[in-house]
Amino acid sequence: MSDLPLGPFAANWPSLQNYQVPAWYRDGKFGIFIHWGPYCVPAFGSEWYPRMMYMQGSKEYTHHLTTYGPHDQFGYKDFIPRFKAERFDANQWAELFAIAGARFVVPVAEHHDGFAMYETALNRWNAATMGPKRDIIGELAHAIRRHGMVFGLSSHRAEHWFFFEEGRKFNSDVNDPANADLYGPAQPSPADWHQLHSDERPDEAFIDDWLVRCTELVDKYQPQLFWFDWWIQHKAWEPALQHFAAYYYNRAAQWDKGVAINYKYEAFAQGSAVFDIERGQVTDIYPHFWQNDTSVAKNSWGYTNAQDYKTPANLINDLIDVVSKNGALLLNIGPKADGTIPDHEVYLLHEIGAWLRVNGEAIYSTTPWHIYGEGPTRVADGAFTDTNRADFTGADIRYTCNGDTLYAIIMTWPGAHAHLPALKLGNTYHTHITNIDLLGYDYPLTWRQTSESLIVHMPSTPIGQYAVTLRIR
Repeated sequence: MSDLPLGPFAANWPSLQNYQVPAWYRDGKFGIFIHWGPYCVPAFGSEWYPRMMYMQGSKEYTHHLTTYGPHDQFGYKDFIPRFKAERFDANQWAELFAIAGARFVVPVAEHHDGFAMYETALNRWNAATMGPKRDIIGELAHAIRRHGMVFGLSSHRAEHWFFFEEGRKFNSDVNDPANADLYGPAQPSPADWHQLHSDERPDEAFIDDWLVRCTELVDKYQPQLFWFDWWIQHKAWEPALQHFAAYYYNRAAQWDKGVAINYKYEAFAQGSAVFDIERGQVTDIYPHFWQNDTSVAKNSWGYTNAQDYKTPANLINDLIDVVSKNGALLLNIGPKADGTIPDHEVYLLHEIGAWLRVNGEAIYSTTPWHIYGEGPTRVADGAFTDTNRADFTGADIRYTCNGDTLYAIIMTWPGAHAHLPALKLGNTYHTHITNIDLLGYDYPLTWRQTSESLIVHMPSTPIGQYAVTLRIR
């Protein structure tokens, strides 16, 4: 392992648990994730096409054989020359993300497929020398910062250990030694991917290579958010994770920048980084600042020709729910292979941005209240539950606060009256109300408290299409 930079952190959990989440992250609440790579060329199935195309019997395998021919003649590597990104404009992307109200942006630097989206001497399969022949991560870093947002990036490299294993099982280009530095070890995947201890583990050389790639990204681009995918929770990774965190945090101290690491499951000791839940949430206020990463599409993180999109209301309400429970939302988009963002995804981001321009003070720089909210709709706990809940109703309320100001966000228009039982007469949370107004509405509201609820008389016509916010003082 490389030597640690001088700084306050050592490569052990007790030292790393002195880490503090930076204010930009706690206050920012909303970021954009970007899954983009050669897997967008076939645009079929999902961003796991590189793995599934070699899995005999899968729809991707059949599609590939029918569309591109035998796997020994046209493999995943052959999509790279077709990944040209000829219409990619980092400044246009950054401008859109700023309009959407994002405060931080996290493009994928390397996905499971082993193709680096940045300039590197460690991997000849990279976007600066193949495909786009541009340093995609470098261009995005510059544009995102120029538009006033925080730049981060993600690494999914750990899963590359087994990602192309299915190509070993028949005559495919995965077995050609000339492609070994792209397709990697292609070793058998763990029987239980989430098991902390198992016989299926990466070897020391692979972990060392992973660490070198990660520290190169830190030194080259100075990201302020470093997002890791799963499987690093396997105990084999623990020494490298500790070393990386100490390296990164000490570098950040030298830069005088606040940074954060995202992790899933039990990869990091609690308090040493920021816990992330993939496509899922929590049922109550979480004691530590956390993050939900999800996508605008239900079926894929990368672009496909058959995206099943969520609605603007779903996405806005997930942001509200997450923030009310002490979290941040990292929302993924999937650009096309030519570098354009699909029209419907542009529409979704514009809708979120328009909502935040009216209601953003109830999101940014807020903290949780005594309770996250109230109402009949239940949110499932844990990963991969983001499409399980019913639609929120006008009786579903989420609370945030900023100093003495309380925000009650009603998840959809409540009708003539909004009922807030938590603020009933004699409540113990917010006993003295002097003013209530509706964000985006220029006229005064009237209200009354009963022994059952605070009742707010709403305007006769709905304000906007989505959630509305009462500001209570």
